[in-house]
Amino acid sequence: MVFKRLLGSMGVGGPAVDTVLDLAGATPGGSLSGEVRLTGGRAEFDIEHITLELVARVEAETDHGEHDGVVVFERFTVGGGFRLHEGEHRTVPFAVTLPWETPITELYGQPLGIVLGVRTEIGVAGAKDKGDLDALTVRPLPVQEAVLEALGQLGFGFKSADLEYGRIAGTGQQLPFYQEIELTPAPRYAHQASEIEVTFLANPAGMEVVVEADKRGGLFSGGHDALARYTVSHGQSSGTDWNAEVDSWIQRLLSSHTGHGAHGSYGHDPYGHGHGGGQAHKDDHGHHGGHHRSGPGMGTVVAAGAAGLAVGVVGGMVAAEVVDEVGDFFEGDEDEGDDES
Repeated sequence: MVFKRLLGSMGVGGPAVDTVLDLAGATPGGSLSGEVRLTGGRAEFDIEHITLELVARVEAETDHGEHDGVVVFERFTVGGGFRLHEGEHRTVPFAVTLPWETPITELYGQPLGIVLGVRTEIGVAGAKDKGDLDALTVRPLPVQEAVLEALGQLGFGFKSADLEYGRIAGTGQQLPFYQEIELTPAPRYAHQASEIEVTFLANPAGMEVVVEADKRGGLFSGGHDALARYTVSHGQSSGTDWNAEVDSWIQRLLSSHTGHGAHGSYGHDPYGHGHGGGQAHKDDHGHHGGHHRSGPGMGTVVAAGAAGLAVGVVGGMVAAEVVDEVGDFFEGDEDEGDDES
């Protein structure tokens, strides 16, 4: 998809910029490629730098309630240091690597309601111009898809997905926010939990899966949240009975009698916690501390539940007015990121 923008800092007659992303999409930790197309204006301009920013719309809970804002979570300088002549056409190809924790935006082609974008910044004559956004589509890694498919097979339903500003303590989280995929419980667990939330924290070796349950209260106890972390390797995406594995996670989580469930290590644990250690808890403004499958999977569940979830997304494009709404909570973060460039 192409966005055309006349550099506002240059006014009428300035160069125009088109950013084109490859249509294949990307995966966490994978390559994002495309090209920046420049068209010279009515004079010569020195292009000092061409920078791509990865931006995400996130939610944050503060003392004043919940707010939406925009976070720049990665920056890449992909060109610059040349003179663009009057009317000249120049193409700058790029290939950058996405952070491993980049949120996924779709499953089996169905949008999850996550808003990500690539913003192109052009530095000309000491000024910066932040152009329009290109919508960023991120597909799940095989292990992520396997876990979500198993949850669908087990009867869990897709409810929503969002990005939460904050960190999950006890994990190797790198980005300043994390993705939560909210699920309705399978019928067999409906009496024990009202909601299940899943967070993926991918890394080069594998992935941490943080599972949280909103547990219902009993006759002599109130409801509470239980949270546990499990680790898997990328190589186990096939040849694993994920239905049995994921079901065991849920059973252990719901059988725990404390606010934190068990930590399990299935395969290589890239952080060396081993079995029984490194329990996770959330520390984010306002939050509490290859086998054959039959029946509908999570792809069918998402297709049925994702309609209307893509807030701020129109026709597959990130709405500029949504991404431009940077609340006071995030302005400091964006300014810091700009100073580093």
